[in-house]
Amino acid sequence: MADVVSVRDLTKSYGDLRAVDGISFSVGKGEVFGIVGPNGAGKTTTWEILEGLRHADKGEVRVAGLDLRKDRRKLRELIGVQLQATALFERLTSRETLEVFGAMYARSLPADELLTLVNLEEKADEWTEKLSGGQKQRLAVALALVNDPEVVFLDEPTTGLDPQARRSLWDVIAKLRDTGKTTMLTTHYMEEAERLCHRVGVMDHGKILALDEPAQLIRNLGPRDAVEFHANGDSSAFGTLPGVEEINVEDGRVTLYTRKLETTLTAVFEYARTHALPVEDFRVRNASLEDVFLQMTGRRIRE
Repeated sequence: MADVVSVRDLTKSYGDLRAVDGISFSVGKGEVFGIVGPNGAGKTTTWEILEGLRHADKGEVRVAGLDLRKDRRKLRELIGVQLQATALFERLTSRETLEVFGAMYARSLPADELLTLVNLEEKADEWTEKLSGGQKQRLAVALALVNDPEVVFLDEPTTGLDPQARRSLWDVIAKLRDTGKTTMLTTHYMEEAERLCHRVGVMDHGKILALDEPAQLIRNLGPRDAVEFHANGDSSAFGTLPGVEEINVEDGRVTLYTRKLETTLTAVFEYARTHALPVEDFRVRNASLEDVFLQMTGRRIRE
């Protein structure tokens, strides 16, 4: 698989702040590649450099076969960009908006084809000011695709959306994945990256801490199962129970990580019974990318 995006030793600072700290990665044709991390991790700065909107202090970047140090202008015809905030013409319809933006490129996709792709065909003749937040975000994705780009960049496309709108946009991104469109996604929703991306880089303080397929990151860095419950009183002893590899306690919420689920469950209930320690709101789940981030950084991604 040929690399469509290649990044080597990318660095960007703002004064004393190292926003991007020597990161390297590559993205193959047709891949959905994600960077996950909290606000301020360096995700948006990285994307803006790759989009040609910012200059790096150091490093080599190639996108769609172009060296960004030499071919920045040519890049604009070959990529699509959805920014965190997209300003729309309120008194244009969804179709008219796509037609206006499409006229800026040497070639563009039909507006109705794009509206169907993002599930907005019923809003084709509606002013954009009347669209919901989720519908506006889907239109923003359509605008990023108007020139049929080789690479499309999506920067936290579902931030601020309600769960239903978020999942509607996930469906759109899944369509891009299924059609083989090379897609670059940043997000701080771990479930989003886990569901949509072929590979994910975990980023914090300007560095990529790990990069792999989501399932492999979980296998490599996170235990298989998580046992969660609320416990009154001192809960530190739960971390010493059979099968428990790691414990995290936040505001009375205990999370035990284990590869021996049955052993751990038996031990938890026995300890709670013999010590008369109430255990409430009990649940068992598979470990996730959120747990990977917690294990690597010592905090949850949205703290």
